[in-house]
Amino acid sequence: MQRSKNDVWVGLFVLIGAASILFLALQSANLLSLNFQATYAVTAKFDNIGGLKVRAPVKSAGVVVGRVESVGLDKETFEAVVRLRIVSDYRFSKDTIASILTSGLLGEQYVGLESGGDPVYLAQGDRVGKTQSAMILEKLISQFLFSKAAETPAKAP
Repeated sequence: MQRSKNDVWVGLFVLIGAASILFLALQSANLLSLNFQATYAVTAKFDNIGGLKVRAPVKSAGVVVGRVESVGLDKETFEAVVRLRIVSDYRFSKDTIASILTSGLLGEQYVGLESGGDPVYLAQGDRVGKTQSAMILEKLISQFLFSKAAETPAKAP
């Protein structure tokens, strides 16, 4: 009787430990967001979103104010359409600028919002009019190399 009682407690302890590890793994990989606050959705169109992924954070002044809900491609303009889910506690004006930024040199990408001065706020289903696309490191390096190559005159053999 005593042995089976100990087995139950050990099994319960192992089960709680496994659930804790699973929870931490999902939370650290941004695959689980336990947000029960009211939200509203807005869209933004970008020329290039780089490596932006679904569930990436939406930040304003370094504070997470929402998440990227979906990423798609507009079939007519061939622009990336990003749907942002923002917590209702945070209101942004109609002239807000949405930028795709990178945390660190090679870190994850997120959407940064800079609110403007318009007294009218974004609401459910609105579109952010001003956007700034992601900076692609490969493009910057190639532009630098080509500009340096154009500066140096070719030497005759």
